[in-house]
Amino acid sequence: MLRLRPYKKCDAAQIAGWIKDETALRKWSSDRYGAFPVTADDINRKYTEFNGDCAEADNFYPMTAFDGSGVVGHLIMRFTDADKTVLRFGFVIVDDSKRGMGYGKEMLRLALKYAFEILKVRKVTIGVFENNQPAYFCYKSSGFNDVATDKPEYFSIMGEQWRCLELETGIL
Repeated sequence: MLRLRPYKKCDAAQIAGWIKDETALRKWSSDRYGAFPVTADDINRKYTEFNGDCAEADNFYPMTAFDGSGVVGHLIMRFTDADKTVLRFGFVIVDDSKRGMGYGKEMLRLALKYAFEILKVRKVTIGVFENNQPAYFCYKSSGFNDVATDKPEYFSIMGEQWRCLELETGIL
C-alpha cells in the first residue's frame, strides 16, 4: 500500500539516485538545478530556497511516497496564488526501478486527495515536457486535462527547445 508523508532531508539521497543522466534531470526539474549530477545536498538546498527558510510561509509542500519497501516516489506542491486556491505539482519522480508499475499514478492520486481534501484547493496544475510521454500519460490517467494556451512555452534545455505542456484538474 502506497502512502504519502512530508519530505525528510534524508530522502534526498534516494531521489538523487533515481536521476541517472542529464536528460532525466532536465525532464524532472527543467532548468532549476545546475549541472548533472544533482546531489542530496543540492536538493535540500533548493527546497530551503523554495521555502524561504520560513516554515510559517505555509506555501511549499515537498512530499515523499513510500510503501513497505521504503521510499518509492516524490513530488512537491506549492501554492501559486495569494488566496491559496491553486496548487502546482512539480518535481514528480518515481524510483526508476518501479516505473511503469502504477506508483506514479497512485502517488498523484494521494497528492490530489491531500490537495483537495486537506488544503481545500479548487485547482491543481502541472507542467510536463512534450518529450516526456510516460509522465504526460501518467498525469492524464490521474485526472489532469490539457490546458489550451495562446502561446506555447519553450525552455532551452541541453541545446534544444523543449515545449512544456500545461495540465490541470479541478475539485474531485
